[in-house]
Amino acid sequence: MISFLDFEKPIAELEARIAELRATADGSDLDIDGEIGRLEKKSAAMLAATYAKLTPWQKTQVARHPQRPHFLDYIRLAFTDFVPLAGDRTYGEDAAIIGGFATLDGRKVMVMGHEKGHDTPSRIKHNFGSAKPEGYRKAIRLMEMASKFGLPVVTLVDTAGAFPGVEAEERGQAEAIARSTEACLALGVPMVSAIVGEGGSGGAIAIAAANTVLMLEHSVYSVISPEGASSILWRTADKAADAATAMKVTAQDLLALNVIESIVPEPNGGAHRDPAATARTLAEAIGRELDALSGRSAAELVRQREERFLAIGSL
Repeated sequence: MISFLDFEKPIAELEARIAELRATADGSDLDIDGEIGRLEKKSAAMLAATYAKLTPWQKTQVARHPQRPHFLDYIRLAFTDFVPLAGDRTYGEDAAIIGGFATLDGRKVMVMGHEKGHDTPSRIKHNFGSAKPEGYRKAIRLMEMASKFGLPVVTLVDTAGAFPGVEAEERGQAEAIARSTEACLALGVPMVSAIVGEGGSGGAIAIAAANTVLMLEHSVYSVISPEGASSILWRTADKAADAATAMKVTAQDLLALNVIESIVPEPNGGAHRDPAATARTLAEAIGRELDALSGRSAAELVRQREERFLAIGSL
């Protein structure tokens, strides 16, 4: 069952009415299929109209939806032959970033990304997608392995940010993020990144400094969360909606600013309403970008990546 967000209340009420009519029709002689069909069409139209004019703050809520598909969902729905690789060979394993060999529509790739989890035990296990230094050092190890074997790298970004805890700082969080970003920029193989939920700060860019960056239609990408920006600017988190608008966090804003290359459309009502369709569309988009980058030399790929990031913000 879909969890409805606050701004979806009218849709939730209509869906509740449809469910009530279906329950009434079961086991009775009443013919209310026509009424149910009319209400379903009205609900779909209302959903489309609502999602066509989402505010940046509403998009942030959609990007954080508890039922939004995460990394392991995309692995299951869009990739095959996934072989997970664990550990950073320095400290330990970090379940917030998962990666390994996989196949994407016949293409052998190295895929990695943030995993947030879907329930309390899995969210705790994956630390809500907030990686520690060992997570980023594992990412570096996998990127180096991909380069050695000539495999393109695909990353799926979905994190509120790197883990800010004391133990992470003690193990060199800032250095690990910097070195992971450096590893992305120095890769001699094609790299495509997709922001599939939240793209938060250095925790996101550390595995998203790619040749091509895509964003799902209702994902967000920013240097700080709207709540964090609001707390700094207004000394309260209550202005998060205003901060989200000012920060230009949406895919549409970032495409205009040359921060990303393209927007991947989501099903009506967001990715959580049809994860399988979202995964198919995302896989096709990533495949097109990998094909466009294939055949380029390592020097060309590095130079293109450098020029891409130097051009960000230019209009």
